[in-house]
Amino acid sequence: MNTNRRRRSEQVTNQEMDEEVLKKSPPSQEKYGRAQFAIRLMVLVLFLAWVFVWVVAPTDTYKQIWLPQLKAKINSSYFGKQGATLLLFTVPILFIAVLGSIYLHIAKKYNYFKIERSKNGKKCEGVFIGKRPMLVRGPLGIVSGTELALLFMFIVLLVWSFSNYLNNSFAKISQKSAAEDGEKVWQKKLDKSALMLGKVGNICLAMLFFPVTRGSSLLPLVGLKSESCIKYHIWLGNMLMTIFTAHGLCYIIYWAVTNQLSKMLEWKKTGISNVAGELTLLIGLLMWLTTFPRIRRKAFELFFYTHHLYILFIVLFIFHVGISYACIMLPGFYLFLVDRYLRFLQSRQQARLVSARVLPCEAVELNFSKTHGLTYNPTSIVFINIPSISKLQWHPFTVTSNSNLEPEILSVVIKSEGAWSQKLYQMLSVPSAIDHLNVHVEGPYGPVSTDYLRHETLVMISGGSGITPFVSIIRELIYLNITLRYRTPKLTLICAFKNTSCLSMLDMILPCYGINGDISSLQLQIEAYITREEDHKQNNNSIPLQSIWFKPNQKDSPISTILGPNSWVWVGAIISSSFIIFIILIGMINHYYIFPVDHNTNKIFSYPLKSSINMLVICVSIAMGASAAVLWNKKQNVKEAKKVQNMEGSSPSVERELESLPNQILANATNVHYGGRPDLRRLLLELKGSNAGVLVSGPKEMRQEVAAVCSSNLAENLHFESFSFNCVTYTYL
Repeated sequence: MNTNRRRRSEQVTNQEMDEEVLKKSPPSQEKYGRAQFAIRLMVLVLFLAWVFVWVVAPTDTYKQIWLPQLKAKINSSYFGKQGATLLLFTVPILFIAVLGSIYLHIAKKYNYFKIERSKNGKKCEGVFIGKRPMLVRGPLGIVSGTELALLFMFIVLLVWSFSNYLNNSFAKISQKSAAEDGEKVWQKKLDKSALMLGKVGNICLAMLFFPVTRGSSLLPLVGLKSESCIKYHIWLGNMLMTIFTAHGLCYIIYWAVTNQLSKMLEWKKTGISNVAGELTLLIGLLMWLTTFPRIRRKAFELFFYTHHLYILFIVLFIFHVGISYACIMLPGFYLFLVDRYLRFLQSRQQARLVSARVLPCEAVELNFSKTHGLTYNPTSIVFINIPSISKLQWHPFTVTSNSNLEPEILSVVIKSEGAWSQKLYQMLSVPSAIDHLNVHVEGPYGPVSTDYLRHETLVMISGGSGITPFVSIIRELIYLNITLRYRTPKLTLICAFKNTSCLSMLDMILPCYGINGDISSLQLQIEAYITREEDHKQNNNSIPLQSIWFKPNQKDSPISTILGPNSWVWVGAIISSSFIIFIILIGMINHYYIFPVDHNTNKIFSYPLKSSINMLVICVSIAMGASAAVLWNKKQNVKEAKKVQNMEGSSPSVERELESLPNQILANATNVHYGGRPDLRRLLLELKGSNAGVLVSGPKEMRQEVAAVCSSNLAENLHFESFSFNCVTYTYL
């Protein structure tokens, strides 16, 4: 109990620190606000300028006047032909990413003041109408008005670009020009159409990696989370492969009708390499084929492993078009490489797994040790790898713990569903359970800030293991309510389970080692629905709850932030420093190695070799910048890790203290219904008040049903948000 008293003392200290932060002077708040406004303005100007370049790129004005003038000033012996492309397409986005990192660092501090404004129960006046679902059922899934508008504008950009490219190209084709090449007019037009399809497809490729860059500052800068952006990656991928397939087929048809099929085997030293393009298309088609829902569901591992061919896809694409033109898609891929390398460095560490709890519903709770400096917001996720099950597979799970209530513990709940999770459950549920488990953890990733206090009522609807994001939200509201004394929204949790044993998932709502406070003022109501049982009955076959304690291992270390508490500043520093290193190195190579060959001899420097050099320099630059930042922060992480208790001494602190009062309050707030699913339409339409937030996490059908209700004219007071983690498997009702 001494350990727990010490921890509660730490909670009180943390509370005092939080209150001190919130008592900062108004000038500090104004300073943060002005800085954020200035950054937003700069980002908006840069983004509009970048979009403008994409809009004018297909026009003759850009190609014949603006671009030649820019190249004359920029394409020096240091940067070559790619100088203008880097300046127009790459630099603006990387600069926005750096500004976004600074913005998010400021927002992390400024968020304290936003919470303070809600302390006395002040709610927002309204929610942006663009978030209301516009499409509920269909191939695009649940789509809001904003998403639909942006998708429409992107398609308009593609159509605009293609039509301009065609008009400008066809204007130069005549009977005479076609005859000079020994071709017919329609054949010449087919040739140009194939080329322009490739150029339009490159627009999709330039955007493809932005939604899947988990640690990027661009997504949270506009209020997005990486897991919710997977659908944008899917949309872009489908459009990309449709256009690239048409691009390839048109060229094959053109070569066939003009008796030039031998060109399919060309890999030129200069210019376009057809073989590289064909291999790129074949690899893309293989990845695309495995993404179809039916194939992905039945052969997930096939989808998982073939998707790693994206590296070969990008390399061959660069060989196909050359590095100078490929720089148009560099910013998205560059940020992805930075993020991927940082994730790789973090994933090499072996996480310290303190304990596990085996639940009766064939689920396990894993409790990891973490450093105090690692903080995260509700609904964050971590990726977990257990080499004894699979050395290559990483699976995402929602973090159920709260970094404020549990400063030394990070917990996840894993339901036994797929092959990987079933093996984990079998390992931990047998009587002779293992005493140590090697686990690697990547993350956590989640929203930069949350503001659940803006709602009068918060309704959370879950199906099966979809309850886990809401456990983290409820714990956050418990912290705000009992520790910082905030007036929290009225909470209603509507959860559906298959059988009675799944009710044990509700035990995860309370923190691992109890609560230092009274939760009676928390307005919480739980409506649990058991869909496959008509009444309550004892299941003698269910496995009782088990707790497993793991032995210490010297190789294990607490989960920590690889870039320290100021991680966003470090991300911005890595992006800027690595790109500066790239510019310096490639400038020197161009000036002293490539430029002399192109201009002082009768030879032209090999395009594939030049592309290879650029790709190598990019990787080296990112590795240098990121490794230096990680090593700089590693010393601090080691010092903080030493402050965490010794494994044997700290393990009991994770054990749940079943304090009677909080558990009794939770039990009294829970109503269990048997023999049917919840009538979600009735429950939602009966909600009172002008501002009710509706969060849903569960099967596709449940999300669509809730979205349909919230988008109807009968529910003007409902504001919808879906947790549709595409990479997570849920329990279906």
